[in-house]
Amino acid sequence: MQILRIDSSTNGASSVSRELTQAMLDHFKEKHPDAKIIERDLGTMPLAHLNPVTTGAIRLPQDQHTDDMAAAFGPEREVLDEFLTSDIVIVGAPLYNFTIPSALKSWIDRLGVAGVTFKYGENGPVGLAGGRRLIIASAQGGQYGDDGATEHQESLLKTFFGFIGIEDIEIVRVDKVGFGEDVREAGIKAAKEQIAKL
Repeated sequence: MQILRIDSSTNGASSVSRELTQAMLDHFKEKHPDAKIIERDLGTMPLAHLNPVTTGAIRLPQDQHTDDMAAAFGPEREVLDEFLTSDIVIVGAPLYNFTIPSALKSWIDRLGVAGVTFKYGENGPVGLAGGRRLIIASAQGGQYGDDGATEHQESLLKTFFGFIGIEDIEIVRVDKVGFGEDVREAGIKAAKEQIAKL
């Protein structure tokens, strides 16, 4: 059993998504005390956005790598392997300006690899990265519900992870974080009650 925790908030100790990912990790550690835990904090140690070298390192066959791509391959592939070897993936995803933080997008960009996490078949794309459980800790300052017209955070994550074959996706959401302390605390309390049932 391996559990991967991803955080992406830049709000430090006041982050709601971080509070939720910690509660999730504590919950699953209690259920799986022998689990291997991997934690990646994209909010404090972001991955660089992809460039021609890292794109080639991830997507080209190794016999086509330049020297720079060969040097980048190990660290780039490590990000993908952390995901592929995990049974439970916890993703902290605050909503920033209607979508996910750019650091979280940089992580996702390393997971979408043709021939590894998806392929194209006769009937279109086929996800290859299924068989793991994904729980998203969603934090929103406003209230969006499932409004795909203005919310491109949860919808983006569900679309991407569904594309690569993840069928077991759960979202624990605290919205209206910006509506005042009482509303925020009530939302966190409700989310932790949901986490206890995961």
